Parts: sequence; C-alpha cells; structure tokens
Amino acid sequence: MGLEEIHLRNENHRTHRAGWLRAAVLGVNDGLVSTASLMIGVVSAQRNDFVVTAGLAGIAAGAMSMAVGEYVSVRSQNDIEESDRKLEIEHLAIDPEGELEELTQIYQARGLTRPTAAQVAKELHEHDALAAHLRDELGQHDATKARPLQAAFASALSFTAGGAIPLLGALAPSLGSKAFSIVGITLLGLMIAGVISAKTAGSSVTRTTGRILFGGILGMAITAGVGQIAHVSGI
Repeated sequence: MGLEEIHLRNENHRTHRAGWLRAAVLGVNDGLVSTASLMIGVVSAQRNDFVVTAGLAGIAAGAMSMAVGEYVSVRSQNDIEESDRKLEIEHLAIDPEGELEELTQIYQARGLTRPTAAQVAKELHEHDALAAHLRDELGQHDATKARPLQAAFASALSFTAGGAIPLLGALAPSLGSKAFSIVGITLLGLMIAGVISAKTAGSSVTRTTGRILFGGILGMAITAGVGQIAHVSGI
C-alpha cells in the first residue's frame, strides 16, 4: 500500500472533524431551539409586536455567549493538555526507564506479547518518546486537538445561522398564529440540521435527527407554556 493510498484511506475517517464539529452542531441546534423558543414564548404572552426584536436580540446575545463560552471551555482543555505535556516531559527526564516500562505495559494491555510490546515501546521511545506517551498514555492526538478559536467561530456562526431560521418564520406572512409559522420552519430547520450533522459525522440520520427534533420540540413546548402563564398572569 503506497503513501497516497494510505492518505486517501485516512481521509475517509471523521476523527479530524471533532475539533469543530461538536461546536458547530451545538451552535446550530442551540440557535434554532433557543431563538424559536424565545419568540414562541413572546408570542404566547400575546406580545407579537416584540417577537422580531426579541428574535434578533436573542441571536446576537446567544451567538456571543456561545462563542465566548466555547472559547473559554476549549481553552481550558488546552491548558490541561499543556499541563500534562509538561508533566510528561519531567517524567521522561527523571525516569526514562520507568516511562519505557509504562509504555510497554500499555501495549501489553492492548494485546501484544511482552517481547513485542517491549520492542515497540523501545523503538517509539527512540523515535519520539514524548509523542508516544502523549498519544498512547494520555490520548492526545493532533487530529482531535481542541482548537479554541476555530470552535468559537464555528459555534457563533452556526448559532447565527440556526437562529435566522425561526426568525424567517416570524417574518413570513401567516394565515394563523405566528407561533405556527415559527414552529413549522424551526422543525424543518432542525430536520435539516440533523441530516447534515449525521452525514458529517457518519452517524445514523434517523437517530440523530430524531434526537435533535425531540430536544427542540421539548424546548419550544416548555417555553410556550411559560409564555402562556406570563400572559394569563398579566406579567
């Protein structure tokens, strides 16, 4: 098998998307559900004149909140990985033989015989001991490395894109209640988001879409109930 064939085979895997896919899926789903829920709550409280304003404010606030929150959380993960990296460098400097034995035992636990595990660990130590320990002991892979800025942008942009969908429902001409047009276009958006998410991740379209739809419907129903209570109570 040539290097080009190996490269093509690796491209079929989706692990390298983990650094941004989670943030993007969370962002578009949150944008759809939170914006739609906010506007439905406003409509249920009989405040139709504020529904578009509430939607725009919700998108702006939500996108910024998602971006900052994603950046801070992913950056914290980077800090932990960097701390572990420095600790591993210290261990290798203080006790290289002990670290070699640790790696050997890791490979034994994965099914290699003692002689084979020892040989593999020895060759990897000679090639790049730190990389071997980061990968096989701590599970740090470049393909799944957390990327704060990438995650923040993906989260903010996907939230904005998701939030724009229910906003279109509020702006669309409706023969009945605006809530129906908001819910209808939001459900369509959730289904599209579910299909795209499943295709990108290589997971089941039915299961992924069903999970997203269920969460969205539940969120909108609860918020509509709160809005209705606020209207009845005259809040």
